[in-house]
Amino acid sequence: MATMMRALCKVRPEPGFVEQEVRVPSIGPTDVLIRIEKAGICGTDYHIYAWDHWAQERVHPPRIIGHEFMGRVVEVGDAVRSVRVGDRVSAEGHIADLTCLLCRTGQAHICERLKIIGVDRDGSFAEYIAMPEYNVWKLDPAISDEFGAIFDPLGNAVHTVMAAGVSTRSVVITGVGSVGLMAIPVARAAGAALVFAIDINPAKLDLARRLGADRAFLATQPGLVDEIRALTNGDGVDVLLEMSGSGAAIDSGLQMVRNGGTAALLGIPSDNVNLNLAERIIFKGLTVLGVNGRLMFETWYQTQALVKSGRIDLRSIITHRLRLDEFEEAFELMRTGAAAKIVLDVTAS
Repeated sequence: MATMMRALCKVRPEPGFVEQEVRVPSIGPTDVLIRIEKAGICGTDYHIYAWDHWAQERVHPPRIIGHEFMGRVVEVGDAVRSVRVGDRVSAEGHIADLTCLLCRTGQAHICERLKIIGVDRDGSFAEYIAMPEYNVWKLDPAISDEFGAIFDPLGNAVHTVMAAGVSTRSVVITGVGSVGLMAIPVARAAGAALVFAIDINPAKLDLARRLGADRAFLATQPGLVDEIRALTNGDGVDVLLEMSGSGAAIDSGLQMVRNGGTAALLGIPSDNVNLNLAERIIFKGLTVLGVNGRLMFETWYQTQALVKSGRIDLRSIITHRLRLDEFEEAFELMRTGAAAKIVLDVTAS
């Protein structure tokens, strides 16, 4: 097997990535080596590419970026028992220590010493990745390669929707990038009664409508908070699913939620956010949920069930398919808002 591989790296603390040759990672006795075939690009990757305040505080170059992928197992450690060479897999990109209080009480997704691939350790924009056996997810034959490559962000949408308890409730989604778009059919499948989508990009809003949003609004529309309230008997929506990370979107989204409602926050702000906590949360008696990643592995089973059932179709959300070496074009598409979800073909040259 090759000893060197192609990878997209954050080499220095500055904007951009560099494609370079690096060593294929070695594996320990409980690890699995995966030959990556397809990798999805996420908003977190763009944060790191652009080198915004969040990325500067969190990421320490040099680092191979990327955390959404699928591929095939090419090597397993001596102690690996459940995974075999040749298995077609994805993987949970949050690496937990499995020994802390949170891991031992069923909350490994927020482990005290959590390491995220592509952020805290080397990631999936490469030809190979080493993963703990525990994190490997065998893909059902009914799941396509492209869908398998983006189970991670779809899982984010599923986790957010399920945590918020949307069944029979009215929902507003602020930010319909790829995860926000995915949240629309997930919310529908989970029984949401009414779904509104808000974004700054008209093309994303058109896609949101096609995916099942009842109404879609430009975030810049005057009087938007009042209109959402008018559409919900003057009360406001039951649930906010915040997917953008924009301080302005968070603020307006919280205003749209009725007293006693629920706000589930998934989007990562680029910098600190100022809020009037008294007016937006405390006096309204809101339940606010911080959503991080996916439940291990409840969300993965839920996500697989939804995709296999045909209730979730991601084909229209995957707007671009590019090679690994076309990453500059990919991130420009993200910067301009021209793409929803981009999948990189790592095997193509």
